[in-house]
Amino acid sequence: MSTNKPRLRDLGISIGTLPTGPLNAITDVPGVRVGVTTLIEGDGPLVVGQGPVRTGVTAIHPHEGSTFLEQVPAAIDVLNGAGEMTGHALVDEYGLLSSPVLITNTLSVGAVHQATVEWMSEQHPEIGPREWVAPVIAETYDGALNDVAGQHVHREHVRAALDSATAGPVPEGNVGGGTGMLLFGFKGGTGTSSRQIEVDGKIYTVGVLVQGNFGSLPDLLVDGVPVGRVLEPTIGERNLRFRRQQRREGSIITIIATDAPFSERQLGRLCRRGMLGLGRVGSTAGHGSGDILLAFSNAPENRVPRWPAGPLLQTTRLADEWIGPFFSATIDATSEAVLNAMVAAETMTGRDGITAHALPHDELQAIMRQHGR
Repeated sequence: MSTNKPRLRDLGISIGTLPTGPLNAITDVPGVRVGVTTLIEGDGPLVVGQGPVRTGVTAIHPHEGSTFLEQVPAAIDVLNGAGEMTGHALVDEYGLLSSPVLITNTLSVGAVHQATVEWMSEQHPEIGPREWVAPVIAETYDGALNDVAGQHVHREHVRAALDSATAGPVPEGNVGGGTGMLLFGFKGGTGTSSRQIEVDGKIYTVGVLVQGNFGSLPDLLVDGVPVGRVLEPTIGERNLRFRRQQRREGSIITIIATDAPFSERQLGRLCRRGMLGLGRVGSTAGHGSGDILLAFSNAPENRVPRWPAGPLLQTTRLADEWIGPFFSATIDATSEAVLNAMVAAETMTGRDGITAHALPHDELQAIMRQHGR
């Protein structure tokens, strides 16, 4: 799928001062791979089980090999829990991630979980006879545009996302699990960003990928500028029918990756800084929102083999005194990932003729210029 879509920096707007990686994407973290399957079918009135379909699935492999065989330190934290991320209890208990991470729509979690178990079992025949897995599958709701109750994500779609994952540019906007998502009254979806940090002469990367479906237009902030409040009088009228369909609250899944040698405790601290990044674009984490963050470190020296050679493991971690720039990197990359999702997203008409309009780039640029940005 083409990734040739505009991004926030193409509009002359940047977030923070730290440098991005070459792709400004989660795949700037060496070894991370991302694959998507996008499902867009049909138009007109909603017929449950038939469509229209505006959905998909996104797969993230934490490193270049098998996360089942080489587990990575990980942490999950919840800003507001009206959502789902399977495998949460196991990550909490062991501090390790042992599967790919997949993101889809709310009512397809079961199908994606089943397909991922089947895919992993084929890769590793020991699953079942003597091993078990609890894959991490997360969701946000796309029922404003998609026949979500029709559960149109099937086994072959999950496999395609897992098998097609690459370390290159990451598709954004109306793609993968983000296909039918909304952000701040506009079309939303999938977005990504990265930052680089130098520590004692070595360059590390923090990369973030979000699947965003949240936000009320008046709350939208771009680099501190109240863009939503400026746009609301005109956009509110333009999108009147759509806004009547949209709930104020929604959800976001945030995946944070780094190649820095972090412990699960330190990764939990990154999750909480990701929450600050969401706040900087206007999230209020409402009562009905599912805001769940997962962070992992794929540093080779900290990977944990499923079958260790002996009783002792030798790992390393960054001293806490050096962690401050990683906090800033996570906050900025999370904010920019959300905004990249909005900038890349395109106007989409879904079920019952409901249209989610794209964020108007020219109006955004004009507002930012007025505020000296």
